[in-house]
Amino acid sequence: MVCGLLEPDCGVVTIAGRRAEQELAVRNLVGYVPQDVALYPDLTARENLSFLGSLYQLRSKELAARVAEVLELTDLTERANDRVDSFSGGMKRCLNIGAGLLHHPKLLVLDEPTVGVDPQSRHAILERVQAFGREGMAVLYTTHYMEEAERVCDRVGIVDHGRLIAESTRKELVERLEERDRIELGASGDLERLARACREIPGVENAATTDTSVQVVASDSRRMLPLLLEAAENAGVTVNTVDVVEPDLEAVFLHLTGTALRD
Repeated sequence: MVCGLLEPDCGVVTIAGRRAEQELAVRNLVGYVPQDVALYPDLTARENLSFLGSLYQLRSKELAARVAEVLELTDLTERANDRVDSFSGGMKRCLNIGAGLLHHPKLLVLDEPTVGVDPQSRHAILERVQAFGREGMAVLYTTHYMEEAERVCDRVGIVDHGRLIAESTRKELVERLEERDRIELGASGDLERLARACREIPGVENAATTDTSVQVVASDSRRMLPLLLEAAENAGVTVNTVDVVEPDLEAVFLHLTGTALRD
């Protein structure tokens, strides 16, 4: 909807005061970086950028300057004439982001830009996103990695089943938890059974499972830990690790949705 590709069921999307779905010119204000790499593998980095830049009506010297700018920004100048199918996953992701910046958008929309990349490339991508914000570009960043949202976002919106259920600063969202903690029980066995047992303990706000753990939001974690371990023993579940985490966005998500984030 923000990119003008779908009409809203209700409400209005405006960018720089203009309706996103009504004016084609508004789309030139948006840089869209999809989750799937939208590059031609049999073209070089420079050829990809030159072609995509031409779609934004960039021509001649301006196009060449923008392509050179993006190659430098993504640290791909030395690989400019190499085919994209020879790039690592991280390099492809960086070039994918660069393609969305060619026309100097007012708003950059990033959809899961770090999926499948190595830690070094992920760090580099997040550094660049933070730099965009400092330079005054508006960035809409979607992710299921809460540590990324913690790091790069000024405001965070939590979407559950297609609905925005909370939106505020990270500090204000965490304050909703008041004195609650997130307790992560790394365990093996019937984790769903343990989660159900945990939810029956007074003081437990919510409990949900991942593939290898049960995550609990509760008040007074010191008092709660013996009760949780007793519930695990009664459920026939082996607890391997216990981690008590200070209130964070993961805890907010679990508190609001009743589910834990999964990869």
